[in-house]
Amino acid sequence: MTGAQKQQRIWEIDALRGFMILCVIVAHALYCGEYMLGMYRLPRWLNTFLFTYAGSLFVILSGLSATLGHKSVKRGLVVFGCGMVLTLGSAVAAALGIVDKGFIIKFGVLHLLGLCMVLYPLLKRLPDMALLVFGLAVIALGYWFATFTVKAEWLFALGLVYPGFSSGDFFPVFPQLGWFCIGILLGRHFYADRQTRFPGVNADIWPIRALCAIGRNTLPIFVCHLPVVGGVMYLLALALGR
Repeated sequence: MTGAQKQQRIWEIDALRGFMILCVIVAHALYCGEYMLGMYRLPRWLNTFLFTYAGSLFVILSGLSATLGHKSVKRGLVVFGCGMVLTLGSAVAAALGIVDKGFIIKFGVLHLLGLCMVLYPLLKRLPDMALLVFGLAVIALGYWFATFTVKAEWLFALGLVYPGFSSGDFFPVFPQLGWFCIGILLGRHFYADRQTRFPGVNADIWPIRALCAIGRNTLPIFVCHLPVVGGVMYLLALALGR
């Protein structure tokens, strides 16, 4: 395949992905700042957006992107492996006393997205209505699971958490797999031709180019930002005697 024949990337998807990863970074920076530096607590609406809706929107976007990519199982295993690296790193930080055990990432967004990508070859076989019903059922069950706790500690990845459960980053299968399914449906219907929906927009202006560049590199940015943000906040806390 020649360079001219290669499928061009869809700029608005890259830009939106870049914006969403910036929201995630801001959320983690504010969370670490509040915990380590005693910074001002976020307004409820901003806290809800950053820690709830922004995360789900990112999962929806990942489901949409899965319909445009290839080798989802291989990519999913890589993403899940990166999630395990963050789990190990947060456990080491807790063991060294840098953070408490509640910051250990037990099942974060990379674990969730990696699993979703591995399951994508099965999900894409479902017709639209079946995928919609399945996705909505997973979402509904997930929000129901959030209303109670269970004794079985090994079920936490599904969203069935035990009393006292905590995780530095938590994206359970229920409801997040459902949002991934919604993203698949959006990709099928809005990007079946794999073309931008905004052809008249000049995507070469610098704000869009910057967001697209970030959006094309979300995995390394996400993996690197946690130790960088956490490390900076920890050093500031030491300097300020917190």
